[in-house]
Amino acid sequence: MSTKKKAAEDRDLDVEQKLVSLYALQQVDSAIDRIRTLRGELPLEVQDLEDDVAGFTARIEKMTADIAEIQQNISERKAAITDLKAQIKKYEKQQKDVKNNREFDALSKEIEYQGLEIQLHEKRIKEANATLEKRNADLERVQNAKEEREKDLEMKKSELDEIVSETEREEQDLLKQSEAHKKNVDARWLHTYTRIRNNAHNGLAVVPIERDACGGCFSKIPPQRQIDIKMHKKIIACEYCGRILVDDAIKEKAADK
Repeated sequence: MSTKKKAAEDRDLDVEQKLVSLYALQQVDSAIDRIRTLRGELPLEVQDLEDDVAGFTARIEKMTADIAEIQQNISERKAAITDLKAQIKKYEKQQKDVKNNREFDALSKEIEYQGLEIQLHEKRIKEANATLEKRNADLERVQNAKEEREKDLEMKKSELDEIVSETEREEQDLLKQSEAHKKNVDARWLHTYTRIRNNAHNGLAVVPIERDACGGCFSKIPPQRQIDIKMHKKIIACEYCGRILVDDAIKEKAADK
């Protein structure tokens, strides 16, 4: 075998190895992405539930303070009624000792005024009791809602802890595999792979041909270009999305890896 021919075969083999390593790297990184996505959604749900519970707690505190204020107002009005009744008794007693009609009439007006004050307080107490009843019903509803959120939060936290526990070791193993595959790819192509991954919404930088189309953007690939991809003589990217393309043979060899 001539030196040139051997060098060409070595180059072809080198390109094929890079493609295999790149596709294997993609599979491992995609598996890491799935783990982090699964784990990433739950913390957000937990955070939302914690925010809900905190919001309910703040509402309950405010509603409790409002109820206490209404109750205080009712107590003060009841105390005022007691004082007013005592004042009326005092005036009625004084009426028995008056010396003329003018003093009697003045005391009668005071008794009448105190009576009106009592009626006003009783009206306000009735209104406050109605408000108090509504506030207590609202408070009970919010407390029940908070309890439901707390149950959901406890369940989600437990689920998150379980997933973290189950996936942490798997993720560490996958990260080691990812680093091992990166060592088989030169810096230039590794940079290209990382750039494409960062720009792709699904993190796919290396994709197979599926039904004569790019597995990333699903654009049709011309027959001649498919032949070039199957030759493994150079790394070929999709003309539309820039993703690196591989054929079934590379997929199979990457799976063996």
